[in-house]
Amino acid sequence: MDENLKKIIPFAKKYKVHVIWNIIHNILYALFATLGMVLIFPVLEVLFDKQKKVLAEPVYTGITHVGGYAKDLLFYHITRLMEDPNYGPNFALMLTVGLVIFTFLLKNLFNYLGLQHLMKVKNGVLRDLRERMFSKIVELPVSYYSEKRKGDVMARMLGDVNEVQNSFFMILELIVKEPLTILFSIIAMLNISFKLTLFVFIFIPISGFIISKIGKSLKSKSIKAQQENGYLISVVEETLSGLKVVKSYNAEGFFKKTFFDSISRLYKLTNSIGKKNNLASPMSEFMGIVVISILLVFGGNLVLVDQSLSGSLFIAYIALAYNILTPAKAISKASYQVKNGLAAAERVFDVLEVENEITDKAQAVELEDFTKEIDINNVTFAYGEEPVLKNFSIKIPKGKTVALVGQSGSGKSTIANLLTRFYDVSQGEITIDGHNIKDVTMASLRNMTGLVTQDSIMFNGSIADNIKIGKQDATEAEIVEALKIANAFEFVSQLPEGIHTNIGDAGNKLSGGQKQRLSIARAVLKNPPIMILDEATSALDTESERLVQDALERMMQNRTSVVIAHRLSTIQKADHIIVMQRGQIVEQGTHEELLAKQGTYAKLVSLQSFES
Repeated sequence: MDENLKKIIPFAKKYKVHVIWNIIHNILYALFATLGMVLIFPVLEVLFDKQKKVLAEPVYTGITHVGGYAKDLLFYHITRLMEDPNYGPNFALMLTVGLVIFTFLLKNLFNYLGLQHLMKVKNGVLRDLRERMFSKIVELPVSYYSEKRKGDVMARMLGDVNEVQNSFFMILELIVKEPLTILFSIIAMLNISFKLTLFVFIFIPISGFIISKIGKSLKSKSIKAQQENGYLISVVEETLSGLKVVKSYNAEGFFKKTFFDSISRLYKLTNSIGKKNNLASPMSEFMGIVVISILLVFGGNLVLVDQSLSGSLFIAYIALAYNILTPAKAISKASYQVKNGLAAAERVFDVLEVENEITDKAQAVELEDFTKEIDINNVTFAYGEEPVLKNFSIKIPKGKTVALVGQSGSGKSTIANLLTRFYDVSQGEITIDGHNIKDVTMASLRNMTGLVTQDSIMFNGSIADNIKIGKQDATEAEIVEALKIANAFEFVSQLPEGIHTNIGDAGNKLSGGQKQRLSIARAVLKNPPIMILDEATSALDTESERLVQDALERMMQNRTSVVIAHRLSTIQKADHIIVMQRGQIVEQGTHEELLAKQGTYAKLVSLQSFES
């Protein structure tokens, strides 16, 4: 059994009642599909007045003779009707035709009921897979997405999961409905003529061999097509995200070429897959017709020359042989689509089975309060091979503001990533009130911290929705208070719908300074005891910076703050300033103490003063 098939089964177990009912209805469908063809025989017998006369009511002698008993019982009643002057041959014909119609009605009813249950299984598994997939995507650490294209993850979440739903559950048709239709038809055909049925036994394995040869490379091509689809979505997502840069650098041509190259590759792959998919049905039908043609020649000889088979029985036999063609076509087509589903399932489980390295320990404790200090002790960390932090140690007492300054790449933002456990330290430890942050639950750790980043991340929705992210049950009064502390209430109150104004995709209806102040309001509303400000003012103009800086100072009152700053004007009031260079501390002290040393910090201040 394919590994991905085994992985899907637990998702389907939840819907086992529907799976069982689907199997039951498929068995009944296959039974009545065969009976419908078998009942053509008595219709023909009545038409040609060749029916076997059964004058005595047959006796049931056991399950092994049930076929003969049913046939004799039917002909017994037909004989009575034919010889009864009140009814006659016409009524007997109407009865047999009515039986055929009723049998086909039951066949299609059970087909419908089976499809209804299959639909519930497919849609249920689709929902569960999407839930599991989205949960996994959100739970995976930030480091996972530094290596992956977002578009590819989106393609797996949407396209591949859909493909699993559309193709994978055809396996229920493959193992029950169509094979049973073939099996029941062959049993009926063996009862009519053993010699003729030998041809069918030769046809099935040959057909299966040819179809499997055609579809051999289908799974690998399906995986390539799904990967290309992921790349395609990535190109669209990146182009839309960076549209201003694309246009300002006249790079439309480059991005168009990248997109067109991708869709050309996808065009060739999907054509190749489609060619093999399209070949399955005609190939199986052609082979079926070849076999039926041979049956007509050989069977016609038995009817006309040997006279060992009646014409009406032979026609019923041909109808049964043709009854095998439709399921054979369905099996060949479904087997290809299942290969597509297996390829898609492989990509889905690639994400679901990624090991999340940053998780809560089994005995993780809740961090309920912050009372003493944060201790970063002898920490070494590397994103790749080269360490970004080397034996880094600082203590941050409760209620104090500690600023980290230094050139780009000195490891300042890495401290923010480690404090919030976006990444885990390679060596050393970070403790809060003596608790190693690896030993506390991530939810309680992140409840203790508020993060304001350089990139003001906003979501499409209202101002209130964006601010309430950290406190979903916040009242309008609390939102307004947070906006006032963040120096944002003035501009928000002038908007058409106030805090209920939609700010557009990524907040693009607002300026950079306005978005940043909303980010601060979001952190204020959450009201955590530890605030982490990662270059919160570096992307702002002077006026916006003054407003944001004022908001930050209000927010940091009575809080423990870690301020990562590029602009030194924003951290002069910090209790302690740490100057970093290549992942190590080169100087530390207050603003005045560091200026007096005339070292690295003093140089940075003079450079920024000169720049301004």
